[in-house]
Amino acid sequence: MDKFRMIFQFLQSNQESFMNGICGIMALASAQMYSAFDFNCPCLPHYNLAYGLGILLVPPFILFLLGFVLNNNVSMLAEEWRRPRGQRGKDPAVLRYMFCSMAQRAMIAPVVWVSVTLLDGKCFTCAFCTSVPVGTLGNASHPGLSQGEMKRVLARIPCKEIYDGQELIANEVAIRYLRCISQALGWCFVLLMTMLAFLVRSLRPCFTQAAFLKSRYWSHYIDIERKLFDETCAEHARSFAKVCIQQFFEGMSTDLAAARCQLPRKAPADVGEAAEKLLGITDQGTMNTALKSWHRCKPPLHLHPPALPTGNGWAGEEQPPKHPPVPRREMAAYYSRV
Repeated sequence: MDKFRMIFQFLQSNQESFMNGICGIMALASAQMYSAFDFNCPCLPHYNLAYGLGILLVPPFILFLLGFVLNNNVSMLAEEWRRPRGQRGKDPAVLRYMFCSMAQRAMIAPVVWVSVTLLDGKCFTCAFCTSVPVGTLGNASHPGLSQGEMKRVLARIPCKEIYDGQELIANEVAIRYLRCISQALGWCFVLLMTMLAFLVRSLRPCFTQAAFLKSRYWSHYIDIERKLFDETCAEHARSFAKVCIQQFFEGMSTDLAAARCQLPRKAPADVGEAAEKLLGITDQGTMNTALKSWHRCKPPLHLHPPALPTGNGWAGEEQPPKHPPVPRREMAAYYSRV
């Protein structure tokens, strides 16, 4: 248990690096999931578009939500957003900074999925195979085919086994055309996301440095305050349980000693230390009231520094003037006259 506790404390102290690692693992997992995914286009005019766009957009949305679920700061953001104002106001800029930081990490895996999907080209080919320009790439004057039948033939382009429109347009020509467009869109998407990430991560602090530093500082403060509050509550609960158990056994020992006419044993010294850590909160009702007060009315962010000592020149206080020392010869002459 101690090893797991040390690992958990290490992850908490390095939460930002840990979340970056989690996002990287999710990105690699999304690419691996797509490579292992068995893509089967229905090859039907009314289902190809829905199936292709569904594979392109639905998994990224799931990965985006999963990135928020795996982020420990989601509950902190929701708590800060929904808490009553009390004596401490809520800064919308800090909430926006926290949300944007989580969204940036959560978007890594969806971006990787969309990029890999477009560069592969299967989804795009399945979704838009009925939009191939037959007049440019094939034989648009093929006799005996209505518009509906032509759509049905073109919908079978992704399925080489059942495609029967070689006289209309060659299967390889249509697939190469659609994959070329898909890969061009994929590289454009990668370039767009890279430029957007550069602008967000690099240029935003340059234009709003003061607001950026303020939002980042108070975001870190909220995170650290919550961790310290949890640690303090855990320490208080441990001391509370220790004193409660000790009092139970003291009562049992007193009853047994009274029955056997023996003196009860003294409580160990560590119980007194645990009682001091309770800070006067020694019953369930008081603890519940303290927790409710912390949620409803957190203390204001205005610390009162201790008063500086007086009489020794601190804080710009004027000291009494010092007289220069009297030479020894003058002192000797004075005493000889006296």
